[in-house]
Amino acid sequence: MRKVEDWLAEYGTSHEHPANKALHWVCVPLIVFAVLGLLWSVPVPGALAGLPFANWATLAALAALLYYALLSVRLALGMLVPLALAAFVLARLAALETPLWQICLVIFVVAWIGQFIGHALEGRRPSFFKDLQFLLIGPLWLLGFVYRRLGLRY
Repeated sequence: MRKVEDWLAEYGTSHEHPANKALHWVCVPLIVFAVLGLLWSVPVPGALAGLPFANWATLAALAALLYYALLSVRLALGMLVPLALAAFVLARLAALETPLWQICLVIFVVAWIGQFIGHALEGRRPSFFKDLQFLLIGPLWLLGFVYRRLGLRY
């Protein structure tokens, strides 16, 4: 298995343009949020339906955290904060009159447009065209930057 440093370094090679980086700081978290929101909107079977955080988004977040832990336990622990914040906000949005999936679909589409604008400015294709795992690496790349800024190891 590749090391987290290798994943982050390779991801970084197609994210060097300042505008592309800035767009990724906005769009990557929004895409993660939107995907979780869309999964949150899918009904769960039977007895689980009444539990507030028993949903497909929680299952996906746990799977992502497991993948992250295989790469770096420290980064996986760091991802708990944004994922918990997303769950908190999604739970509030799910209580609104507008269906959550509609809100998240708009966020998803707009954020991906932003991503592709960033890559057009960069002049490089998004990393996930090479390997779909880069869809999970994007959030770690941002968190890795925060860790480096704070002097934390990952």
